[in-house]
Amino acid sequence: MEETKKFRLIDVILSVICVVFVAEAAAPVASIGNSQYFWWIFMIVAFLLPYGLISAELGTAYVGDGGLYDWVTSAYPGTKWGARVSWYYWINFPLWMASLAVVTPELISVIFGVSLHPLVSLLIQLVFVWTVTGIAFYPVCDSIVILNVSAAVKVLLALLVGGLGVYYVARNGFVNPMNLRSFLPSFDLGSLSYISVIIFNFLGFEVVCTYADSMQKPRRQIPLAIVIGGVVIAGIYLFSAFGIGAAVLTEDISVDTGLIDAVSLMVGKGGGFLVGAVALLFLVTLFGNMISWSMGVNSVAAYAADRGDMPRIFAVRREKNHMPVGSALTSGIVASAVCLLGTLMGYLFPDSSLFWSFFALNLVMLLLSYVPVFPAFLRLRRDDPTRPRPFRVPGQGWVLKLIAYVPMVLILLSVVFTAVPLSLDRETLSYYLPITVGSVVSILIGEVLIWWRARQGHKRRV
Repeated sequence: MEETKKFRLIDVILSVICVVFVAEAAAPVASIGNSQYFWWIFMIVAFLLPYGLISAELGTAYVGDGGLYDWVTSAYPGTKWGARVSWYYWINFPLWMASLAVVTPELISVIFGVSLHPLVSLLIQLVFVWTVTGIAFYPVCDSIVILNVSAAVKVLLALLVGGLGVYYVARNGFVNPMNLRSFLPSFDLGSLSYISVIIFNFLGFEVVCTYADSMQKPRRQIPLAIVIGGVVIAGIYLFSAFGIGAAVLTEDISVDTGLIDAVSLMVGKGGGFLVGAVALLFLVTLFGNMISWSMGVNSVAAYAADRGDMPRIFAVRREKNHMPVGSALTSGIVASAVCLLGTLMGYLFPDSSLFWSFFALNLVMLLLSYVPVFPAFLRLRRDDPTRPRPFRVPGQGWVLKLIAYVPMVLILLSVVFTAVPLSLDRETLSYYLPITVGSVVSILIGEVLIWWRARQGHKRRV
């Protein structure tokens, strides 16, 4: 009976697509114009490829629920880098869940053609948050159907948007200038702040590694799924980005509903049903994203809490199936608080983009959690050479360092461009300040919790 619940290779590949491919992140990138194609291709080569290879090696050499935390603590025992990684990795999730919850009422408005009162929108947001939280009480293998359907819907959406883009161009031509100069990378602050979204679009391979106990042959399935899934994801990102860029003027792309806007423009007034259907499918992918990530994030948080590096509440597990309900419940509470804060902000600052504010804060925290992984990979190669590695990143010496440090530098630069105001004019400060302050507060809370847990551990030893 248990064997029937184990992931097959196709299940693992679809899980990779479900976790890594993020449909809602395509619109912010499309808003930088045709230079997005340069950045997509550059990041596929400079980030996706090395990060995927490193995840495949570490995920098959250090199999278990710990994920990033396990890799970093194995490389740097006796330090608090593992604790920091687990905190950054966990706190990003309720922030991301809140950002998607904010989008959900907008999608429902499109599906049913109604305008929702802010309090009704808040109720829908809370239903989204606690539905995801409730599903996280059950093992990932019980959600195979949800993950597979979500992955299939994501691919369908990408193909639909890209295909409609081809159709739109054939009938109407491109709405944005298509000269060679427009494809060259732009290095203005507005464009660079969205490069982090591209990196975010490629993160998540290690989440699938935490599903190892639910796989039939994890040491074989993980690297194959990462390679195959990575190729598919790169292709569908480029195709869906083309669809959005073909039909929507760059300056008119909404960072939260750009995909829906693109479909609306491409099908015209007679396509109301199709737009509603796309909005419904988009909503399904949001649930798939949250469910797939919740399994990995909560497992890592509970794993770190068991080892004294996260608050004890995160270590609370359900007796029936050993699922980390403490971490899941805490995520739900934090996400609900952020949604309440967002509703208040909506009243005070009606022109602000709540989706981007919450999403950018989630981006910063998630990106920070990956920074130590790349030097940890090099150190584990050096200090633990005898450990069996079913998959090894090719290369030695400076080649291996290049593979590790290039993506790490790209992450650090992305954090700076996303969270640090590089100009002091009022418009720039109003845009960046919520993200900067939120990032600093999140980091400080983590440092306090890490200090407190270390102090408690010291008292028990004494």
